[in-house]
Amino acid sequence: MLWIVLAIALAIGEAFTVTFLLIMFSAGALAAAGAAALGADMLVQVIVFALVSGLSMAAIRPIIVRHARPALETGDTPIGVEALEGAHGTVLEEVDADRGMIKIDSEMWQARSFDGNEKYLPGERVRVLRVRGATAIVWRDDMPNV
Repeated sequence: MLWIVLAIALAIGEAFTVTFLLIMFSAGALAAAGAAALGADMLVQVIVFALVSGLSMAAIRPIIVRHARPALETGDTPIGVEALEGAHGTVLEEVDADRGMIKIDSEMWQARSFDGNEKYLPGERVRVLRVRGATAIVWRDDMPNV
């Protein structure tokens, strides 16, 4: 019963940390609970816990970490919000440090200037440096054809 409680506690802890580390130990605890259900003594249960936890970290975690990295680091084609970084936009409403609206590929986005001192007027071209939530952080597009 101890192993099942530990597995559940570790799974709940993983929900709060999102590191994909505690879930590996949770899998080990479930395997140890299985060993206990089959009548194994405590030493065998601990060995099963350690082996399953270690093997799952060695085999599964690198795959999870590789898929969690940004597409620019992995060489993959960026998708979603990540694909907007570097995109060109046209200012629809004046953009400054506090407010603004731009159009990127027929979509309207809230925007803020990168340094807070710059203002971009409607019709000007800007480049998206990064996206924070639903707001594009932009800078003057000095090279509109690149």
